[in-house]
Amino acid sequence: MSKLPNEHKFLDLSDYGRPIARLIANTLKNTSFTPIDVTLAFIVSGLIAVGCIITGYYWAAAFFLIFKSILDAADGELARLKNTPSYTGRYLDSVADILLNAIIFLALWYISNSNIVMTIIAFIGIQLQGTLYNYYYVILRNQFDGDATSRVFENKTPVALKGEKQKHVNILFKWYKFLYGRFDTIIYALDKQAYRGKTTPNWLMTAISTFGLGFQLLLIAILLVLGLKNYIILFFIIYSTMIFVFIGIRRFLYSN
Repeated sequence: MSKLPNEHKFLDLSDYGRPIARLIANTLKNTSFTPIDVTLAFIVSGLIAVGCIITGYYWAAAFFLIFKSILDAADGELARLKNTPSYTGRYLDSVADILLNAIIFLALWYISNSNIVMTIIAFIGIQLQGTLYNYYYVILRNQFDGDATSRVFENKTPVALKGEKQKHVNILFKWYKFLYGRFDTIIYALDKQAYRGKTTPNWLMTAISTFGLGFQLLLIAILLVLGLKNYIILFFIIYSTMIFVFIGIRRFLYSN
């Protein structure tokens, strides 16, 4: 199952793990495993990857970074297959992602010759990249009746869906707003009218999908196994300048 109707799908370069994610979800469909169990599994995979980075096992680190991305897609696939969407799963996924990203970049700082200031800038950069990608993607999903668990504007605590507790939603939403709120505010300020403009074309969404977490982790994995650990942080700082390029293209060519 897809987050978008077939006629509005685009080539998502960050979603390379979707076929395997669907296989995993289909395997777990008739078991007691829940989407949250899969989310917890991707957290474990991410932490193993961090351990491999620190200890110099870069091929293993690459494997677990990519496996983490696959499991990150599998939890949503399983939720759709079991028809058990939840805000608990949605916010747990996002909170886990940003905390793992922070730990991964600290590990990259530890093994490279980058300083901590550059590491922080790179981390902020990848979070802004991901926020822009998610902003445009969620707008598409809401425009065309795709999966709408994520909202364009995360301003109010949502009402818990069937099968989840409001207490859990409340707690995780507060963590989500604390960790992501500033990034959401910055991206919204840079392109306030995105949700009112023309539909972002598929070719531009494909380009912006390089900001997706799956693609970011794939790049880290590739650079590690190529022996380019000292350039990873600098790369993400430089590539973050493309945020302004993508926003500029959308605003000036596809706004109303």
